[in-house]
Amino acid sequence: MATFFGEVLSAYSRAVEEEEDDEDLEENEEDEQIRRELEEKREVHLHWRPEVSESLRSGNKLQCSDFVLAVGHNAARFLSVYVLTSANWDTVGHASVWNERSRAVTGQTNEESACIFYRHKDNPSVVICQVTCYIAEDQLFQWTEKVFDCLQHRELNVTVLSDSSVADYKTADYLCTSSAPFLRSIHTGTFSGQPVCQALEQPNIITGLPAAVLNHCQVHRIATVVYQCYSDVIGPDSVTMETYKPALTKLGKSIQVDCSPSTDILRKFVKTTDIQSNLYI
Repeated sequence: MATFFGEVLSAYSRAVEEEEDDEDLEENEEDEQIRRELEEKREVHLHWRPEVSESLRSGNKLQCSDFVLAVGHNAARFLSVYVLTSANWDTVGHASVWNERSRAVTGQTNEESACIFYRHKDNPSVVICQVTCYIAEDQLFQWTEKVFDCLQHRELNVTVLSDSSVADYKTADYLCTSSAPFLRSIHTGTFSGQPVCQALEQPNIITGLPAAVLNHCQVHRIATVVYQCYSDVIGPDSVTMETYKPALTKLGKSIQVDCSPSTDILRKFVKTTDIQSNLYI
């Protein structure tokens, strides 16, 4: 359509507008479908042994007096070296987690088996969980809710062992960091015991899964203490692992700690990292 001044104007067409609306609607539906599929894929799944699953389906929860959660390679391998080497533990389940760091992995893999639950044979009320896989922020609440929904809360005591870099530790006296590795603790209001180390000083905080567990237990009034180990070594390290010993020794007879593991066992779980230059190959 043209005006008296020769300017060409586009004619209004309801048909074109309706076509554009239809395209936008289809795109929105596709986006919503992709979002739903992604949410389903990122859901945390717990896989228990058949007898445990059957008990949970019947409305029963795992009778648990002590739950020990190890988050990070040094914390998890500390349990492997100092606790789980005995024949007194059964694997009772694992959690599978898919996210941006594990999406390249398919099938039942190390990423899925990197979150394993163990139960003491002689004292089934003692449960251990090792977590070395990455759990994204949007999965932390899921993981915590699902795991603790399987545990009875009455008289439950939770101990969390967590890895952290000494570079994240904030203090006015930076000479303190030269003594790494070292432990710091933080606990819920219902925790009545005496931590084996000094409290975590402000403005230091805990993050990730330990923080999610601590918040959940504070809300549900579950006695919980988190021991965070600050280390200056990247990767599994025997000295860093040994730093956790007082935390479990405090539990007494609930968990037997092997204070002098064999060299072969240590060598199995501690990998030597070769130092390579960043400038030359």
